[in-house]
Amino acid sequence: MHTMAPTSVFSGSVTSRKCRPIVTPCRTATSSPRPIYHNGVAPTTSNNRRCGTAMRFMIQENMPSSNDKNFLMDSKFTKESGLAPNVVFRNLSTPQLYELALAFEPGTHITSTGALATKSGAKMGRSPTDKRVTRDPETEKDLWWGPYSPNYVMDDRTFLTNRERAVDYLNTLERVYVVDAFVNWDPASRLKVRVVTSRAYHALFMSNMLIRPTAEELENFGEPDFVIYNAGAFPANKYTNFMTSQTSIDLSLKHKEMVILGTMYAGEMKKGVFTLMHYLMPMQGKLSLHSGCNVGAAGDVTLFFGLSGTGKTTLSADPKRPLIGDDEHVWSDNGVFNIEGGCYAKCIGLKEETEPEIWKAIRFGTVLENVVLDTETRVVDYDSQLLTENTRASYPIEFMANARIPCVGDHPKNVILLACDAFGVLPPVSRLTLEQAMYHFISGYTAKVAGTEVGVTEPQATFSACFGSAFLMLHPYKYATMLAEKMAKHGTTAWLINTGWTGGKYGVGKRMSLKHTRAIIDAIHSGELDNAEFVTTPIFGLQVPKSISGVPSEVLSPENVWGNKNEFATTLNNLGHMFVKNFKHFSDGDSFVGEEMAARILTGGPKPLAEAEVKDKGFDAIKA
Repeated sequence: MHTMAPTSVFSGSVTSRKCRPIVTPCRTATSSPRPIYHNGVAPTTSNNRRCGTAMRFMIQENMPSSNDKNFLMDSKFTKESGLAPNVVFRNLSTPQLYELALAFEPGTHITSTGALATKSGAKMGRSPTDKRVTRDPETEKDLWWGPYSPNYVMDDRTFLTNRERAVDYLNTLERVYVVDAFVNWDPASRLKVRVVTSRAYHALFMSNMLIRPTAEELENFGEPDFVIYNAGAFPANKYTNFMTSQTSIDLSLKHKEMVILGTMYAGEMKKGVFTLMHYLMPMQGKLSLHSGCNVGAAGDVTLFFGLSGTGKTTLSADPKRPLIGDDEHVWSDNGVFNIEGGCYAKCIGLKEETEPEIWKAIRFGTVLENVVLDTETRVVDYDSQLLTENTRASYPIEFMANARIPCVGDHPKNVILLACDAFGVLPPVSRLTLEQAMYHFISGYTAKVAGTEVGVTEPQATFSACFGSAFLMLHPYKYATMLAEKMAKHGTTAWLINTGWTGGKYGVGKRMSLKHTRAIIDAIHSGELDNAEFVTTPIFGLQVPKSISGVPSEVLSPENVWGNKNEFATTLNNLGHMFVKNFKHFSDGDSFVGEEMAARILTGGPKPLAEAEVKDKGFDAIKA
């Protein structure tokens, strides 16, 4: 048993009077008897006394009754893990979790709109290189391993060692929080998830993100299908086998459990569940997808894929089309369904005029992570990156005014792949063949622009397989093949939309007009493009419509708006080479889908020319 006193990883910083992170020298979320030192400064005795008095009053007046622990102690997971918590709070209401977070978690505040603003400690984003997947004989043949896989291996013994460390820590606490809820809106695919955590903030977060049970469903919840032990306030032992730091996020398919150590970033729980779905669903013939999804008045469903900065959240939150979900979906034989019961929106730069649905969703019940507040008014500064650029809001999906409940839909009519092409050479919209859809889905392309990171002076291509490589369990070819099969069966059309630059690369051209992008998507949904006339682009072989209502025709072919066509040719050809180079990461795909399908996927990629030829002949080389 580990008997060390729990330590806090909360921290705060003091800046100007306005819009600074607010630090309160109270007790830790883990109820440690130690004082918390912020910025190396010990809290004063008077502050401790005032805080202690206020907290005792809070506890006496508002502490909810603890649950009968039989529901937990009778579980096979509990018996096998040795979990023996002192006090258990199960599926508390939102007001109760607010009160407990405010009482025991420093840096937690209520914002001017009623949201709960809190901090995740030192880690303010996911730690993908600290993710581990247990290798076991039953599943290892199906999983994708190797240098380009996101699945870093761990053996079963080390998983059990980390689980024991997490459970020992949870057993030392005065209280733990349990959330019992569901994933998957399709009743035939529904699974029961149990979260055991030390923080009220985590409990509220997962209550938002999972599908909340009714009172009757909770009463009859029974044995969970999957358990998360979140001991993120306690570090991993970096000298343990397979560890590289004091952070470890461990998934065992054999034990149907996940262990979190050394990070309190709540997104690890959400994405841990999604990673599990990326294994379980495809093994049942159901395609798990990192996408947004909405539906039209005629029942026509559209899937939106895109990395950060491509506009996926903005474009899928269309007031004319109810939202099925913003991030995680499954395409089964019955249609599509949302995995989650909530949304996890990025908040940086959030404005009411550009994203009114998300703005209005941030109210009582919403969790705001790592945002900066005005110290007096508690108004959030959504433009501030003082703590992190990765500020987030978690809220139940019903907080979105146009959410479709239950979150299910028919088979998709359209699949939209979004790319923010900072090189400015991809068309605003292209229709894709099945082979091109597979290739571009596997590529998951966008581009970083100059100025976003130190040392970045030119646009940089970024690829993330299946638009979510960090969460894949199987080889990307496997997901892409399933996508093409379902598209072919249900007559789905794929489109590649560039929300990036036009008329030149970043720094020369300009950002694609959001008005034009919306007009393009409207034309897809209205069926206007079903009967359009198309032309084929060089290098990538994309099919581009000659005209779209509300979009200047010259914008549709990017070479027409470049001042220097030879420079356009060089840039386009270079991007083609980047795609080809990236695709070498998946050269082992034939062992998962067969040689014939692997070869077919490759036909959907670009055919770049020799660099010397394009340098010599310029635009004439690619035109030919």
